[in-house]
Order: sequence, then structure tokens, then C-alpha cells
Amino acid sequence: MPITVCRKEHFNAAHRLHNPAWNDEQNQITFGKCNNPHYHGHNYELIVRLTGDIDPATGYVYDMKRLSDLIKREILDTFDHRNLNLDTEEFRHLNPTAENIAIVIWNRLRPHVEEHLTMSVTLYETERNFVEYHG
Repeated sequence: MPITVCRKEHFNAAHRLHNPAWNDEQNQITFGKCNNPHYHGHNYELIVRLTGDIDPATGYVYDMKRLSDLIKREILDTFDHRNLNLDTEEFRHLNPTAENIAIVIWNRLRPHVEEHLTMSVTLYETERNFVEYHG
């Protein structure tokens, strides 16, 4: 019977929501204060969920220490205390919305997790605004 295990982490990052194909007015209308040319930051909360059957030999769906190390290596070491627009390859040409950040996180983690496990990512940009991506 499948069961879901979850790991919660957090990271801090700055970004600017901006579409270079639009003029300043359209960017301001669409993104408001999130279009600040001097960027702004968030304290992101990340939850990674893995769903699968319990391994009878270990009692685990997935080793949580291994999941913690994976998130640190692939996500925290790359995005924590960074300007997503300027400091990361993923967002040089991709608008770093919460939606796009969640997809990038999922894509960075998925190759390192066994195929038989279902994975989803929940990313809180604020206490009340969050996105979920299931791949």
C-alpha cells in the first residue's frame, strides 16, 4: 500500500518578475511590486513528497537522510541566498515565478529519485501563497 513521506526545507532568495519582451508599463501592470528593478526577496518553504510502497527490508519508502542530502545538494546549495535572476542558470531566461521555481526544483530532483516513486513539490512563496507541482 503506497504511503507518502515528506521533507520540509527552506531557502531565502531574491528575484524580479519581468518579461523582457514587454515595456515597463506592461511589466508594472502585470507584476506590480514584484517587478522592482532592484529585486525583492522571499523566505521560501519547500516540501518534497515521495510516494511509494514501504520496503520490507528497511521499513522506509525512502531514506529521509538521503532525501535531505539530495535537497541540500540540488536545491539549497544552488538557490539559497542567491538572486535567482542573476546567480542561477535556470532563471537567466526564465521568469522566476513560484510556478517556474517549483518546476525547476522538481526537474533538478527527479533524476535522482527512483522511478517507482511518485514525487511532488510544494513551494510556499509566502505564508498564504504556494504552488504544487506533480510532474
